[in-house]
Amino acid sequence: MPRTLSRPPRTLAVTADTAAPGTPAHEDLTPGWLLALTGVLAAGVLAASCWTAGHVHADITLQTVARFLHVASLVAGLGSVLAVDWFAVLWLTGRRPLAAVLDTASALQTPIWAGLGGLTVTGLFLRPDLDSPLTLVKLGLVLAVTVNGLYAHRLGQLLERVRDRAEVPRRLLVRSGLAATVSQAGWWGATVIGFLNSRS
Repeated sequence: MPRTLSRPPRTLAVTADTAAPGTPAHEDLTPGWLLALTGVLAAGVLAASCWTAGHVHADITLQTVARFLHVASLVAGLGSVLAVDWFAVLWLTGRRPLAAVLDTASALQTPIWAGLGGLTVTGLFLRPDLDSPLTLVKLGLVLAVTVNGLYAHRLGQLLERVRDRAEVPRRLLVRSGLAATVSQAGWWGATVIGFLNSRS
């Protein structure tokens, strides 16, 4: 398939918030306080889920259903994250425009968050061992993925401002790469720990 775009340049200099000419700074951004509040609420929901899990006594049938839905949530969430990151790799190698990455990320927001929420809810019925260091690490990874998702939301809004430009600020490239790395590490780390816990 012939390339129609050149690779994104490595060194770029743009204005502070990469706002397009005539675009008021921060006008199209989700307020920082709202993202912070959402992060705090997410941490509270996760803590409440841990407390609830210690008081839920599901029978075998409910555990079986919850285990199936847990796996389905993992497929939906991690699969969507992989799709977004794959399009990002194609963009960085000049095979897709930035607009394709942003459109894919926007379209897959629902299954990503639904998958993360599904993992949290179904985990309540799987009798997690909250005294296990591995389980605590997994919970930390889930929280990290959630907060990182909110950070990625902000990055997506910043990238939207430059989606049609030939040049993308190096700072945004680095921040996006870090967000993708945290996302992959968090999802895969939680997946591996969940697999190990299921065998113990």
